[in-house]
Amino acid sequence: MNISAAIAAYDTSRAADRVATAEQQRKRVLAEFPLAAWPTLPVERYALGCGPGTYCRLMEFDTVDLGGIGGGSAGKHIIFRRSSGEWKLAPQLGSDLESGWRRLREQFVAAFDAAEREAFDELDDLEALRSGQSLVTKSLATYFPRHFLPVFSGSHLRSFIERLGGTPERGATSWRANRQLLALVQQHQELSDWAPHAVMQFLYDNFDPRERRRAIWKIAPGEQAKHWQDCVDGKYICVGWDEFGDLTQYTSDTDLKEAFAELLPNATVGSAKNLLAYRDLEPGDRIVANRGMSTVLAIGTVTGGYYFDDSRDECKHVVPVDWDTSFAQRLETPQGWRRTLVKVKDSLFAELTKNRRDAPPQASSAEPELPESISEIIAALDRKGQVILHGPPGTGKTRRALDVALAIHGRTADIDGSTRNAAVNELLRAGRVRLVTFHPSYGYEDFVEGFKPAHHPGTAGLHLELTDGLFHKLCADAAKADEADKFLLIIDEINRGDLPRIFGELITALETDKRGLSIDLPISQRTFAVPPNVRIIGTMNTADRSVGHLDAAIRRRFAFVPVGPDPDVVSGAIGPLDLSEFLSSLNDRIATHLDADHQIGHAYLLHNGLPVSTEEEIAAAYYHDIVPLLEDYCMGRTELLHRILGTLVDPDTGRPAVFTVTDLPIALAAEFTSDGSGLDD
Repeated sequence: MNISAAIAAYDTSRAADRVATAEQQRKRVLAEFPLAAWPTLPVERYALGCGPGTYCRLMEFDTVDLGGIGGGSAGKHIIFRRSSGEWKLAPQLGSDLESGWRRLREQFVAAFDAAEREAFDELDDLEALRSGQSLVTKSLATYFPRHFLPVFSGSHLRSFIERLGGTPERGATSWRANRQLLALVQQHQELSDWAPHAVMQFLYDNFDPRERRRAIWKIAPGEQAKHWQDCVDGKYICVGWDEFGDLTQYTSDTDLKEAFAELLPNATVGSAKNLLAYRDLEPGDRIVANRGMSTVLAIGTVTGGYYFDDSRDECKHVVPVDWDTSFAQRLETPQGWRRTLVKVKDSLFAELTKNRRDAPPQASSAEPELPESISEIIAALDRKGQVILHGPPGTGKTRRALDVALAIHGRTADIDGSTRNAAVNELLRAGRVRLVTFHPSYGYEDFVEGFKPAHHPGTAGLHLELTDGLFHKLCADAAKADEADKFLLIIDEINRGDLPRIFGELITALETDKRGLSIDLPISQRTFAVPPNVRIIGTMNTADRSVGHLDAAIRRRFAFVPVGPDPDVVSGAIGPLDLSEFLSSLNDRIATHLDADHQIGHAYLLHNGLPVSTEEEIAAAYYHDIVPLLEDYCMGRTELLHRILGTLVDPDTGRPAVFTVTDLPIALAAEFTSDGSGLDD
């Protein structure tokens, strides 16, 4: 998009509320932490994990309109205290809290002094601040808004610099990149007159660099939606788990997991992860409010950051939301929403947003937004040229590779639709996408070229004939096509082949800076090149062989994207058994007693692409697929199998106990799911 055209078309009133709120929040920071107080500021007033009223908590959670630095590790605060009371310091500060804090505080003071004198080059000499560049840059932008823009992520700054026609300085700190972006903004007369937060809003509205799409969560406003009217009137969503207190005190998912283990020992790790995801919701994220499994009450947009409202009697975890009740509807098919917090799939959200009361007919059908999981792989392909999707069996790696194929060929709408299989077959028939499975006998002659036996009618016997392999043919077709047309090779079970032998000298030609470079093939002496419009996706099961066992030359030339189990894909219930919770809890045990590479993929609980829904289907999945896999993993070690399956192992035989079809969901629920904490109903 042309910058000048975007500026001319932008409605600055979109940013008016944010500009006003940001200024209020900035004044709050200055009032609670004036610059004059910094030289004697105690660490307990600074560090996250020291309760309410600290500087780091204020900057991360209570001033989101000043610009976000939420999510990720608490390490961005350089010094913080875990809920256990243990202090964590960045490596540059050593291990002694008193001396480490003194040094960090001195460098903050020095940074503020340098900014006030406009001696910005001095900032890069403050080594301790480099561990928390987003926090430091936000601090500088808050105290000195004339000199810094409210953009703090290094990757976002680099992207905006490029959008405005600049070249990002390699290795620049976030505050240095921020200054470069400000200089580019000031070159546009129209933007130079805008408030800093209006500029920020404009940049994100038009050139958002975030690969992830907005999160979409289903959140129940209390049991049977008893808090719904309050949520509508107060413009917020609230959830329980009040016994955990203010969620901002947990500096990592490990902290919250430990709290769950102590306070709710029967809850799954997934509950802790979801609660942290709730805490880290950002303005713009979408919320579906529900009652039970079939009623959508409204769809909302997050407008502010999480806070803990201790004045409430219950459901004290609150996130501001702007609700649109015109999306209220009754679902024909119950969704299995037994948990308070559930991720909503893109396809379901698209259906929900179609059914808006009194909405005019939609005249256009815009291409749906790519899921984050797909856009991440496409970005890796563009950067590296080839990707390996790795993870436990049953996590949908091949399906995801085919989804990428649909996306890069403009078929995003088919990814979750009923036309998916037909669209995939169409791509395969057209030759733009090719699918192969590697195995121990697959060789160079199958992949690149080789002499193979051939028989021609009218001739006696067989003779050897030079034959192009699969990849050679793909590259030949790609070379004839327009460079904008992508050709994709999907290699299933890539780790089962002898990769150095299969790829041979093509290992070098795969590198992006050597695409198009001609090499001599040793068998035919022909020249060959890998065109720049060729992409490769390989899949591998880490339960069979870990990434570390791959040839080093292969590893260097492929990007590696993990594909793990996704409990939200199997959201649903069979009697008392919550499928998502069962999968999460089972995998927690496998990761604890074996390793994460041997977890169970969500595909084991799918039938015809949908979550198993009957007692017969869960029995078949458990006894025919899951149990044999676990027995194979445990290799006859009955004590290990017992640690994973618990009471579901027969103490006399050491083998998995056999239950009737009707009793199995009850037994699985008793062993693997919680006692109901955090459920809607």
